[in-house]
Amino acid sequence: MTARERTVKITRNKKKSKAGGQIIGVTCAFIILFLSMIGYITHYSATHKQELINNSYNGRQQMLLAKNRRGDILAADGEVLARTVESDGEEVREYPYKNLFSHAVGYSVNGRMGVEAAANYYLINSNAPLSEKAGMDISEEKYPGDTVYTTLDVNLQQVASTALGVYRGAIVVTEPATGRILAMVSKPDFDPEKIEEQWDDFLEDEESGILLNRVTQGLYPPGSTFKIVTALEYIRENPETYGGYSYNCSGAIKRGEDRIQCYHGTTHGSVDFERSFAKSCNTSFANIGLSLDRGAFSSTLDDLLFNQELPLGFNYSQSRVDMGVNTTDSEMMQISIGQGTTGITPMHLNMITCAIANQGTLMKPYLVDRVENSAGSVVKSFEPSSYRRIISADEASELSALMAGVVTNGTASRLKDLSYTAAGKTGSAEYGTVKGDSHAWFTGFAPAENPEICVTIIIEGAGAGGDYAVPIAKRIFDAYFDA
Repeated sequence: MTARERTVKITRNKKKSKAGGQIIGVTCAFIILFLSMIGYITHYSATHKQELINNSYNGRQQMLLAKNRRGDILAADGEVLARTVESDGEEVREYPYKNLFSHAVGYSVNGRMGVEAAANYYLINSNAPLSEKAGMDISEEKYPGDTVYTTLDVNLQQVASTALGVYRGAIVVTEPATGRILAMVSKPDFDPEKIEEQWDDFLEDEESGILLNRVTQGLYPPGSTFKIVTALEYIRENPETYGGYSYNCSGAIKRGEDRIQCYHGTTHGSVDFERSFAKSCNTSFANIGLSLDRGAFSSTLDDLLFNQELPLGFNYSQSRVDMGVNTTDSEMMQISIGQGTTGITPMHLNMITCAIANQGTLMKPYLVDRVENSAGSVVKSFEPSSYRRIISADEASELSALMAGVVTNGTASRLKDLSYTAAGKTGSAEYGTVKGDSHAWFTGFAPAENPEICVTIIIEGAGAGGDYAVPIAKRIFDAYFDA
């Protein structure tokens, strides 16, 4: 072999060696990538089991329902809110309270809603004892699905629904110390047993929004209830001097061509910070808003979870406030009194109110208390869970005192001198293009000094919160305390 032939052979061997190394490298990379994907899928399947089974494209649901009968949904005291019965040889979902829990409990056909959706994984699974399953195998019966106990209180739900009457709106009742949802009413409502036959009508009805859960998905201008947030920001920026605030209300305030007036043109005269809040003086709070640092206010809104996700385990709409360093004076006056482009859900407002009642700590709201099998053994228990402290304990105390003043000396005086104490904030939120049209709001808690229950109410188009929402709050508080 000549020197040239040896050189060519060596070169070819090097190229083959290099190519072989590249092939091995690529193969190893693909193996590592494949193993990583398998690991990720395995981990995701283990940690997101409920989400995967609840996915409408997952055929496993139908397999489970083929061998398990969908479980019952119960109130906190064991009252049946939803159950599966046989009718003419077919399984039918029955809702003994009809419309009363329509949005809270929801439905399980044509999609799912409410607890039927949130607890679907448990309802279609069965953890019945093996001995019971063995007997059912012999008789060719379906296994009983697990039973879901909710946090809902039938009496409070009935009182709230009756009090709201024919009005459109929403009511949510919670325990501020735990996050338990005791009542959730949204109107107009529907009979979940008739959801299939009325489905097309509901979809064509664009005006009523009957399937919308207004508690969690209804976005409304908060009106004067937002003064809780404005007051918090003023306290934060003026911790030593806010008590010395004073303003002379003439019924209106102007900045250039923009004008804010108090509800129905009321003139409040000389007001301090507490009286401005208690009497819900729009002009005073517009004046306060103009003095605030826009950037700092934006940070406070972040603390209170505006424009971001909420710690909720069910469908909801994000509340919004368009606020930043470039916010104009006109926009600032509107935002300060909860108008303009500001929008909030009753659930979010209730969460803020609960944090105030709970010394600044927000507990995660929840609807499901526990899951039991057919033998009564607990399969899963849901304990109260803290989200985080969204305001300081001192700030919560100051806001609680302001809200107590709304009852003793302000717009919620119908809650004064009762067997229990209460604190809250009313709101009359203007909407639409017709001047004077407003939603009636109330959010508050009782007892004022040691809160056990928190109530948030909106009545669409009713008018003043003190005239319409506060009496409903009183009926709910009375029922809770058996007053």
